[in-house]
Amino acid sequence: MNTEKEIKRVTTKALSLLKKKGIKISALTAYDFITAKLLDEAGIDLILVGDSLSNVFQGNETTLPVTMDEMIYHTKAVTKAADRAMVVVDMPFMSYQLGIDDGFRNAGRIMKETSAGGVKLEGGQRVAETIRKITEAGIPVMGHVGLTPQSIHQFGSYRERGRDKEEADEILTDAKVIEEAGAFAIVLEKIPAALAKRVTESVSVPTIGIGAGFYCDGQILVTPDMLGLNLEFHPRFVRHYLKLANEINTAVKKYIKDVRSKNFPNESESY
Repeated sequence: MNTEKEIKRVTTKALSLLKKKGIKISALTAYDFITAKLLDEAGIDLILVGDSLSNVFQGNETTLPVTMDEMIYHTKAVTKAADRAMVVVDMPFMSYQLGIDDGFRNAGRIMKETSAGGVKLEGGQRVAETIRKITEAGIPVMGHVGLTPQSIHQFGSYRERGRDKEEADEILTDAKVIEEAGAFAIVLEKIPAALAKRVTESVSVPTIGIGAGFYCDGQILVTPDMLGLNLEFHPRFVRHYLKLANEINTAVKKYIKDVRSKNFPNESESY
């Protein structure tokens, strides 16, 4: 039985089934129709409309500036392209931190306006009741613990989290608490592989790792990072499957040369 081929549309139930069968979940980010379509046609399980669009799409240093309206705008484009993959949306900074009701209302707005399959919140115990209220309304919520980029000014750096016992135990507790609150999956970001293994074995929902080692139930990368569109950004956990920055540079230079030499357009490319 090929479980992957049997799944016509990825849902929270399908992700749970993949974990139970030991089939690793694949996830990538997308912020536009064309990228989402290519990822979906290739068979990706989950597409995250990440607030990382603040960095890779808008050119900001952190994820903090991106707004609700911008997340909704990009998600509308992505959901039009995704026929199989589940689309999950990052709730941006300050869309849920002000209180449970704000988080509930903004999650509802995202679902109503985008046709997404769920939302993602960063944090553990402090957002548990927000997760509970959102999930009780029938909105799937993905959790996110470890390094949480929306808290970067509190952390002071993007260093690995959970290196000492106290912080590791807190991350494990956070994961258990948000699972109990109703999260259907949990992103584990930039924590030791041994800790990610403990978390993955301690919760019944899928764990999706980014810089968290092999033992997670799935993996996610930022698509422009994975494709090598920014070769200067190469942390340990990013594998460059292509080096598109170099290929694009070469193609653009060839285009410029052809235009200036009057080689483009030629007769067959003209009306």
